[in-house]
Amino acid sequence: MSSRKYFGTDGVRGRVGTAPIVPEFGLRLAHAAGRVLRAQGEARPTVLIGKDTRVSGYMLEAALECGFAAAGCDVVLVGPLPTPGVAYLTRALRLDLGVVVSASHNPYADNGIKFFSDSGSKLPDSWELEVEAELARAEGCVASEQLGKARRLDDAAGRYIEFCKSTFPNHKTLKGLKLVVDCAHGAAYHIAPAVFHELGADVVTIGVQPDGFNINQGVGATAPQALIEAVREHRADYGIALDGDADRLQMVDSEGRLLGGDELLYLLAMDRRPDGVVGTLMTNFAVEQALLAQGMQFVRAAVGDRYVLEELLARGWQLGGEGSGHLLLLDRQTTGDGIVSALQMLELVVRSGRSLSEQLSSLRLLPQTLLNVRMREGVDWKTHAALAQARRDVEAQLGEQGRLLVRASGTEPVLRIMVEHPDPGFGRACAQRLGDALQ
Repeated sequence: MSSRKYFGTDGVRGRVGTAPIVPEFGLRLAHAAGRVLRAQGEARPTVLIGKDTRVSGYMLEAALECGFAAAGCDVVLVGPLPTPGVAYLTRALRLDLGVVVSASHNPYADNGIKFFSDSGSKLPDSWELEVEAELARAEGCVASEQLGKARRLDDAAGRYIEFCKSTFPNHKTLKGLKLVVDCAHGAAYHIAPAVFHELGADVVTIGVQPDGFNINQGVGATAPQALIEAVREHRADYGIALDGDADRLQMVDSEGRLLGGDELLYLLAMDRRPDGVVGTLMTNFAVEQALLAQGMQFVRAAVGDRYVLEELLARGWQLGGEGSGHLLLLDRQTTGDGIVSALQMLELVVRSGRSLSEQLSSLRLLPQTLLNVRMREGVDWKTHAALAQARRDVEAQLGEQGRLLVRASGTEPVLRIMVEHPDPGFGRACAQRLGDALQ
């Protein structure tokens, strides 16, 4: 398959004002995507566009609206809405494409554009290649009578709130639980607090005052210290941290212990007991060992929730996730959804009467050492003799007690080395040995 020029593991992303995150490209991208939709047989496709709270969202939203209209597509605008909310509404309203303007957990100066199919799932590489092929062709514009129209869906937030609540059992409530909800000044600022409050929880909020420039700044899933401190200050039962577009989740217990994606995935698997679970190349080795010991299959996909989804669909499984907090529960939602994932964790607490920390008592994650080594120009790490020898030596030393992962970055000339071992000092030494061998 040809390689993609603009699309990465989660759409097109970059720094605002630098190609491709400029309005001209947004217009061209929407026009190309609209032409692909029409070529697939849709005479007048309808596209839903949502965004997070970055100031650049206004500009890119307008550019996309223009491009789709010029290609003969109608547009539904929903304003700030979590990525999984866009996925849900695209499916629920029987629309042809969902588009999200967001750079997820990145700082405000970045932005991106990603797409969802009519079923609410991320689109495959083959579709993105079709769009890139259209980008290379002349742009043009449909005749006036074929131009698309745009309208705003005023009750988008309310519809998504009701959907999230529907994933929690009707006969149960969150009454008696005090929650701190951190929305990262992002797309869920006006949605997540309402979901947990309407289900009965006592809700304290942080990260709910977006100004266009503060998304993910010192709050949210990528900066959980603010949540840890708030949980302790308010003596809450749990803290819930979302990222800028609310598709990932981190949680904090009443003692201030951070529970990451690997631990949450383990808890869901131990509760549901599925035939198999999909993680990624970065999923902690201890999780894999624990699930295998319980008779569950465990498969690793490439890093990126879209690849976890592809593996789940290929195997007919429903549960997977990443350490970053992207959790996929395909019996509840078609894509990673931080709010829905948090509700499943809280339902487990309510139903079992046991805290998440109690249920994690038997799991001990292996310490992970991560080392990024910048590669000199012209160096091919795959054929590097010294690195290959060091890798064989380290793998022999790790044996069955640990795990080694070596992979190239997809965005910069860096080799990422990860070593897991019960002894963190030994893990660091192993990683450094590989780094030294490369250099």
